[in-house]
Parts: sequence; structure tokens; C-alpha cells
Amino acid sequence: MKQFDPKFDQVIDALCDPRSYEVVHHSHERHVPMPSVAVLEEIVGRLRAVLFPGYYGYSDVDAATMRFHVGANLDKIHRLLAEQIMRGRCFTCALEAADCADCDARSREVASQFIARLPEVRRLLSTDVMAAYAGDPAAKSPGETIFCYPSILAMTHYRIAHELYHLGVDLIPRIITEMAHSRTGIDIHPGAEIGEGFFIDHGTGVVIGETCIIGRGVRLYQGVTLGAKSFPKGEDGALIKGIARHPIVEDEVIIYSGATILGRVTIGKGSVIGGNVWLLNDVPPGTRIIQRPAGGNGDGEAALPQQGIG
Repeated sequence: MKQFDPKFDQVIDALCDPRSYEVVHHSHERHVPMPSVAVLEEIVGRLRAVLFPGYYGYSDVDAATMRFHVGANLDKIHRLLAEQIMRGRCFTCALEAADCADCDARSREVASQFIARLPEVRRLLSTDVMAAYAGDPAAKSPGETIFCYPSILAMTHYRIAHELYHLGVDLIPRIITEMAHSRTGIDIHPGAEIGEGFFIDHGTGVVIGETCIIGRGVRLYQGVTLGAKSFPKGEDGALIKGIARHPIVEDEVIIYSGATILGRVTIGKGSVIGGNVWLLNDVPPGTRIIQRPAGGNGDGEAALPQQGIG
């Protein structure tokens, strides 16, 4: 049998020094484990089977079997989700030293409230699917966008997480959106407000911050950042949380690849923002903005007539 390397004793001593792990150690004070990413993957998978019947999960679903298909999945989703909501809440309670004696009952109730919102989640996702199909000439059918497009995967995770976020669920919404982020490169905070018919073409590198408000029929391309301009601090030097710091994008705006829009600015309805533009100011409705040609004067931005961008 291979002997234990005595040099490891020094490593073990160093790693067990409380000073080395005080920031990265989570203690299960209430003996409740952390949320399970594997279980959340199953929950999202079952939700996709409910929201897109026949595309995910059991494929042979028709009108005769639809009620059983949906009901069986919802029953399992409710039980699994309630447990994960409780775990997320207890994780926060451990940080806040709060009393969560009724956490189990509240978690089951929140899971029920979430399930009640699924018809609206499906309606919104249907508009996203049709926006992807209508907005991309390469799409041969709406079903192709459901199966293949990173935008639809990211929006499915986002719209699920967004409902949980508004129900006050701790931690779980961020985990769900980060699942899609790791797969697609699209980073959408669950707190962002996104209207119907939203489409991200290609998708990789898109960032949408927590306090963004996006209207209806908006289209983004890869590499777009809707971010914060600065992070104000309080008297104690810590970042002030929860303030509105991300852009407002009104209805029917198109933002091309690589554009960066920072701060609580408003992009007016129907505007078009060209590729690689850097914006820190409001844009009136109907405006088209591109970079100035190389060698031009000014700040690198220009409002052009409608024919300036196709």
C-alpha cells in the first residue's frame, strides 16, 4: 500500500488554518445542504419539456397525452423546486442569522406560485421564438430556433429565473441563469426586465445587467454590453446595492455587435446602434448611430440619417 506522503501534513495544516478558509468556507449551521446544481438542471430540463412539449423530454406528445405529460412533470418540478428554494433560503439565513422555522412551508408555497406563472412564461418564450425566426433569414422554422439557437436557451433560463427572482427566491435564480451563461456565453441577470419578442442573434459575449429595462421587439447582436457606468460607494466604502445603474432600451431597438452602452441611459424607441459604438448618453427615439469614419473628428459617435445603417 502506498504510504501517505509526510509532506502533505504541512499542506493539510495550512489548508485547515481557519484564517485561510474564513472567506471560502460555508458552514451548514442548520444542517441543510447547499442547492444542488444537478437537481436544478433536472428542474430546468423538466420545465423545458413543459414549455416546449415534444421538443424536450418525452418526444411523442399529442393532445391525448398532453395532460399526463404536463401534470407528471409539474408534480416532480414542484417537489424538487420547493426543496431547492428551501436550501437557497437557508443558505441566506445562515449568512443573516435569521429564523427560518417555517422555511419548508414557505418554500412549497413559492414553488406553487412559480408554477402558476408558467402559462405566461410560455407565452413570452413563444414571442421570443417567433422573433428569432422572423429576425434571422438563416432560420428555416421556429422549431429550429428552439433546438439550436443560444438565444432561446438563454431566454428560457432567464424567463424561468426572472419569475423566481420576483418571488424573492434566494440564490437559485442566479444559478439558473449562470447555467445558460456557461453554455451560451450570454450573461443575463435574472433581475433584468425584458419585454416580449426579444432576440439575440449569435449571442456570444452579450451582457445584460441587473437593472436593465428592455422593451418589446428588441434585437441584439453578439458582444453587446448593457452595463453599469460606475459603482457608487457608501460612507463605509462598500458598494451601494440595488440602485438603477443599467440602460433602458425602448421598443424595437436594434443594437449591433460589439456595442457598449453604460449607465442609466435611455435608448429611444426604434433607434439603431451600430457595431462597436460606445454610448454613455441618452439617444432620442428613431436615432441611428455609428462610429465616425477613421480620421474623422469628434467623439467617435455620429447620428446618421435612416439610410446610414441597413
